[in-house]
Amino acid sequence: MSRSLRHGAFAATALVFSIAALSACSAGNDAQTLQVRPDNAATAVDSIKIQNLNIVTQPEPDAEGPAVIAATLFNDGPKREVVETIALPGTNATVALKPAKGKGPLVVPAGGRLIIGGKDNASAVIENGRQAGANGNVQNVAFTFSETGEVSLGAAIVPATSFFKDFGPSALPSAKPTPSDSASGTPGASETPGEQSGSPSGEATDTAPPADGAAAEH
Repeated sequence: MSRSLRHGAFAATALVFSIAALSACSAGNDAQTLQVRPDNAATAVDSIKIQNLNIVTQPEPDAEGPAVIAATLFNDGPKREVVETIALPGTNATVALKPAKGKGPLVVPAGGRLIIGGKDNASAVIENGRQAGANGNVQNVAFTFSETGEVSLGAAIVPATSFFKDFGPSALPSAKPTPSDSASGTPGASETPGEQSGSPSGEATDTAPPADGAAAEH
């Protein structure tokens, strides 16, 4: 083999190793394929499929308020399925179900799907969010369907941040001040100690009509 051919073979071999090395680096911890949302709970029983199940709590760890269940339900059967109840076994939590529009049950149409959680979708609200469990834990969630019966699976408990921000619950409104809190400017409060001491019982000062100058000012 001539010298030029040998150099060409070495160059081709080096190129192959370089591509392999770059490919290995791209599959490391910083590879784009790893920068994806982790898998969420999913299961299938008969014609029902449940995907992307999570319990979403308040964004702040110490915040009071409800939590919500987020999931997508699929119905591959010939009949519609009604979500009769959603429960959290082993807890005292109750889950209130509400359709996307109007009143009535949560229905998974035949050959269709039902999205629970998020704007303009059906909702499943846990009024006392702390009863759902602590963030990072897994809580069993039991769905009861009209045709399929009970379907249970574990759901991750996550705060309403990052991917789950748009699926999170509303925080409780801050407490408004009561009338007693704001009624600090009573007539007696504006009086000076000397004026109060001049009227031992306080009745004469409270019932006296306003002076002419005060009336003119008003």
